Amino acid sequence: MIILTGGAGFIGSAFLWKLNAAGRSDVLVVDDLGHSDKWKNLRGRQFSDLVSIGDFSSRLASGEALGNIDAIVHLGACSATTERNADYMMENNYRSTRRLAEWAISRGVYMQYASSAATYGDGVNGFSDDPSLLSALVPQNVYGYSKHMVDLWARESGAAAKLVGLKYFNVFGPNEYHKEDMRSVVVKAFEEIRSTGKLGLFRSYRNDFADGEQKRDFIYVKDCVDAMMWLLEHREVRGLFNLGTGKARSWNDLARSVFSAMKAPEQINYVEMPEGMRDRYQYFTEASMNRLAAAGCPVSFRSLEESIHDYVVNYLTPGHGFL
Repeated sequence: MIILTGGAGFIGSAFLWKLNAAGRSDVLVVDDLGHSDKWKNLRGRQFSDLVSIGDFSSRLASGEALGNIDAIVHLGACSATTERNADYMMENNYRSTRRLAEWAISRGVYMQYASSAATYGDGVNGFSDDPSLLSALVPQNVYGYSKHMVDLWARESGAAAKLVGLKYFNVFGPNEYHKEDMRSVVVKAFEEIRSTGKLGLFRSYRNDFADGEQKRDFIYVKDCVDAMMWLLEHREVRGLFNLGTGKARSWNDLARSVFSAMKAPEQINYVEMPEGMRDRYQYFTEASMNRLAAAGCPVSFRSLEESIHDYVVNYLTPGHGFL
């Protein structure tokens, strides 16, 4: 059986979709559904059971048998980059991941865990996933720092050789609707264009970037789960890896792709960025994908235009947004 934490969330439910497509339904989904609509991500999916995070943590701590576990995919975390409660983030993202990893390693169970491109901070030290460079990274928010703490612990303890850590870049696609303000700009742009016929993007406050030319490594969730599945099937590959496309694209590129997929005339306005964001804003991210390629991963990442067209035409326009 596979333990899938965060299994009702964005990437987690997409990976459950991928597992089901591969014929696997022996999955223990761990998540808190609360009052959100993310339960809808589980409709049509096959899995063995659904347990809350608290219940799962208690069962782990008590030593209660969880069944014949052959893999853990740990995606459960607080992913809000605006969260300011550092104690909460350290417990929820760092310590809980470490406890689960120690449990898996002690039992010889394979485990993937989610790190983040937020660990790279402003990118001044580059975007290489070479573990020897981890100590030079300076995350700009507590979310990124909580993820960075896991990566550092795994390296220093030697656990990295027994785990797979994935530094996700800007992921977008179906099943993200429940993330509210943390949804991707793609879905927000779709809604704004549908409502007003135009789209606002942040102005640039650096002379070396024109308005809307700030760049990110945008990756489609379908490509993410393809890479995750390959890693699950090739368990001899361990270590820390970036998960992006390896090609930075601008917000203007993204906007034009959404307008094109919607068959709407382009109308982009540049708006002021909130002052509180200006000193923490990432102007450029681009995953170095050499290490994952060298490990043999054959996944070919879609272009931004292809990904947005699929998302808009096959999910957002019909109005369901689910895989």
